Amino acid sequence: MKDNSVDIPHTSKKKRDFKNSKSTSLAPKSNDKKAGKSILEIKNLIAGYGKSVILHGIHFNLYEKELVAVIGPNGAGKSTLLKSIFGLARIFEGEIKYNSKIITGQISHNLVKAGLTYVPQLDNIFPSLTIEENLKMGAFIRDDDKIKKDIDNVYMMFPDLLERVKDKARNLSGGQRQFLAIGRALMTNPSVLLLDEPSAGLSPKARDEVLKKISSLKNKGYSVILVEQNAKKSLEIADRGYILAMGRNIFEGTSKDILENEEIGRMFLGRR
Repeated sequence: MKDNSVDIPHTSKKKRDFKNSKSTSLAPKSNDKKAGKSILEIKNLIAGYGKSVILHGIHFNLYEKELVAVIGPNGAGKSTLLKSIFGLARIFEGEIKYNSKIITGQISHNLVKAGLTYVPQLDNIFPSLTIEENLKMGAFIRDDDKIKKDIDNVYMMFPDLLERVKDKARNLSGGQRQFLAIGRALMTNPSVLLLDEPSAGLSPKARDEVLKKISSLKNKGYSVILVEQNAKKSLEIADRGYILAMGRNIFEGTSKDILENEEIGRMFLGRR
């Protein structure tokens, strides 16, 4: 969706030019060796809010039954990437395809119907409703006879919720709230989940429990994009990772490649 009334800033130079870094180990990889069908493909995405450009020519792929981690410093554009996919950011240029169909600029309601769902970092549950009411709200777009079965499946995946099924969501712990937010997203019957900082503000124990549940999603047939500040933990459960900085692709590769790269470790994983 191109808006000719807005001047798009030149994207090749910044205070630190990661893209032209002397280190070839940090050069963005152009060839994705992951086997399988691409379910989500992004090309040359320039996006932001109002007249502000946050993403500068992002390229991205997600495959079926794959978990991809997106990491990078604060302000790198990680959350904006998810919002661009889900129709919540302004697209200046570029293309987003889902199941080989262009969805660039589609409204969120249509994307949910198509099989995409988004769990924001904040305001991702209805605090005044019970756990079960929250899950039923997740199925608002559906009109089928499997809703009760899918609610039971959510309880099987998150047994903590079953124990407090009639409680108001406001009374849940931080980890339980994230379980509920993910469970409510699953009730939309998605193929792709976009998860924005699901472990933010959680204790180490709760964080590990949430990430363990997220790791299990791909084994249940879902494709997942996980945006996380805890880069090392997210890469440990992901198949592949993308590193963003200043709204640009810096590196992509398998999680193993990223975790074993010494320079990436120093720059993005807190390694000395």
